[in-house]
Amino acid sequence: MSNALPVLRKHPELDGKKFLVGIGASKCGTSWLYRYLQSLPEVTVSPLKEVHFFDRKHSKYAVEPIDTMSLRRVEQYLGANVDLVKQLERNPHFQASIDRLQMMYDDNAYLSHFARICEDTTKTLVDITPAYAVIGESGFREMQHYCNSQNALLNIVFIMRDPVDRLWSQLRHTQQRNPDVDVAKEWSDMICDQAIIKRADYRATIEALDEVFPQYQVSYLFYENLFSEETHRDICRIADAEFKAADTDTRHNETTVKLPVSEEILERFRELLEPQYHYCKQRFGDALPSAWSG
Repeated sequence: MSNALPVLRKHPELDGKKFLVGIGASKCGTSWLYRYLQSLPEVTVSPLKEVHFFDRKHSKYAVEPIDTMSLRRVEQYLGANVDLVKQLERNPHFQASIDRLQMMYDDNAYLSHFARICEDTTKTLVDITPAYAVIGESGFREMQHYCNSQNALLNIVFIMRDPVDRLWSQLRHTQQRNPDVDVAKEWSDMICDQAIIKRADYRATIEALDEVFPQYQVSYLFYENLFSEETHRDICRIADAEFKAADTDTRHNETTVKLPVSEEILERFRELLEPQYHYCKQRFGDALPSAWSG
């Protein structure tokens, strides 16, 4: 892989805009954050909840091949009994899915996508892709390069959740997506999967962010506080939006597979994730939610 940063076209629509990029481990509330930001008049979110542009180039820890997901999404439209011309004219998700295909071979397609959806009233453009948490220093440097090329301000929002609770939720969600998986029997093998365990390494993500961005460009949120008015006000401030009361009753992408966690699993998870608790306690001090169990 070449370390050279791509030469990018200037998109006047993006000049002076803010890019809010949401990252995080799986099951940290990013689906709720996406919906909340979508409701703010000053904010334009990509119709694709997860764009998966920078992780395609800078991560080898995808749960499934990213380009395959993009192709499958378009194939679903092509295989449906619908008027494709009208769909392409009127359906923002279909349009964005076509944009995403172009990102497979055109470095400029990411910026072109956001320039296309940017409106006169847009202050902030949003890409919520949790998998960016594992793109490392090189990925974050390229992300910064993309925004700098447009005179746009980048702000990263990294959401974290109690490491043990989050990991167990992720494993249950894996079973929900693939009923052939039996988490109760396979959990010990699953936590050896690098695609899973890398997303639990908060320290690696934070240290990569520290290497690239000044503190004012990175905001840290905690899932345990995500549904409080104080956090909603923080989100609106980050997004340069007027405060709007949030729907705190509706959960998005909630895990429906409900399995109790055994003491054996808890003990193994705590042992595995103890370094993350230790690091986060040192890093965030009293700001760390008391609900964290480590």
